[in-house]
Amino acid sequence: MKVYAVYQAPLRTADPDDTLADAADRMAFFEVGALAVFDSSGMIGIITERDLIRAIAIGEETTRTRVRDYMTAGPSAINLGDDLSEAAEMMVALGTRHLPVVERGEVVGMISARDILNATTVGEPSKGRKHA
Repeated sequence: MKVYAVYQAPLRTADPDDTLADAADRMAFFEVGALAVFDSSGMIGIITERDLIRAIAIGEETTRTRVRDYMTAGPSAINLGDDLSEAAEMMVALGTRHLPVVERGEVVGMISARDILNATTVGEPSKGRKHA
C-alpha cells in the first residue's frame, strides 16, 4: 500500500512565532498530533504532542514559549508515492510518529504511525479523523 492511500490532508500548520498554547489548541481543534511549521521560506520544522509534553514537563510557560523553541527543525519527509513500509521504517529509524508527506517537493500532508497501523492491521485507511 502507498502513502497516498492513507496520508492525511489538508496539512495543518503552525508559525514558528506561535506560542505552544496556540499550537496545542490547534492540535486539539483539528484532532491531530503534529503540525508542520512554516515561515516565509517554507517548512522549517514540525511540532508534536511529544514536544508539548517535554516543554510542560520542565515547567515552560506555554502561553509565552514559542513553537520555534521546541519544534524539530528540518524534519525528514516521505514521498506521496512511497510504500507504507518505507514510512514505517523511517519512523522507527528516526524515533518519530509523524512524517510530512511531499509531492514534487511540496509538503501536501502528514502521515502518522496511527495511519499506518490502521491501514495495515484493519486493511483500510481510517475515514474518520483527519491527522495532519
